[in-house]
Amino acid sequence: MEVVNAIGRRKSAVARVFVSEGTGKIMINNRELENYFPSSILQFIVKQPLAKLNVAEQYDIKINLDGGGFKGQSEAARLAIARALVKINPEDKATLRAEGFITRDARVVERKKPGRPKARKRFQFSKR
Repeated sequence: MEVVNAIGRRKSAVARVFVSEGTGKIMINNRELENYFPSSILQFIVKQPLAKLNVAEQYDIKINLDGGGFKGQSEAARLAIARALVKINPEDKATLRAEGFITRDARVVERKKPGRPKARKRFQFSKR
């Protein structure tokens, strides 16, 4: 099997994933998954598509992460891994879609508007 790549995005985070046959090693920006995401919850999020399909020990994954915070980065990586697994085996798409791993979460921060302190917040109104 050759290397399969995919891109996942979440908020302002971008994950480029390269999946090849291997022993289940996940490298993020040339660091181990456990070093990059010390939180077990974020590690779990990244591994969710692999765990759902029971293929965690079959593939080596290299991820380039850029932008965003740790939560957005972990979810971008999850989307990219799911897309790569669908490229490898298209029959898995229905299973991953049922879990919501294929859907791109398009929610991003709303821009700040002029004349306001934040996107929707207004300055205190003074009648007099």
